[in-house]
Amino acid sequence: MGWRLFICPALQLPATAGFPKQEGTMIQLDSSIMIYRPLTTVFDFISSSANDFEWQYGTLASDQVSAGAARVGSSFRSVGHLMGRRMIVTFEITEYEANRQYGFRSLSGPLESHTLYTLETADGTTRIRIRTQARPTGEAQVHEGVMAKYMQKELKDNLAMLKTILEGA
Repeated sequence: MGWRLFICPALQLPATAGFPKQEGTMIQLDSSIMIYRPLTTVFDFISSSANDFEWQYGTLASDQVSAGAARVGSSFRSVGHLMGRRMIVTFEITEYEANRQYGFRSLSGPLESHTLYTLETADGTTRIRIRTQARPTGEAQVHEGVMAKYMQKELKDNLAMLKTILEGA
């Protein structure tokens, strides 16, 4: 497992990285884990927002808002908490390539964020990489450093839970 946390001023990622260009202080998380389950099982589980509460600490409920199958442009809503504060956030799916990548960005909430899951397979195992860029807004800006550490720990815990759930299935 590889865990990296960056707090970068004036971060500019290339558009080919799957992230929109952003300016200003940005929290950037980059993590990966091997899950000993078929690629389709892992992708189907993570790309269904209804499963988020099972493996994402802080998520109380999540479900698709748009009608039909998940695709680029679809949206989902998540109810949870971040650093002790209850929040309801709406997300838009920005990348969706079955069994390869799944990405979304926040449309509301205490963070402007973009997350991209990338999946690869080898010998029946699936490597999942999660990259998140987040910029705290409003009151959340005051606690940027604390929030970055909190988010890093939460991502590590989420991936461990995802691995436990899927490998136990």
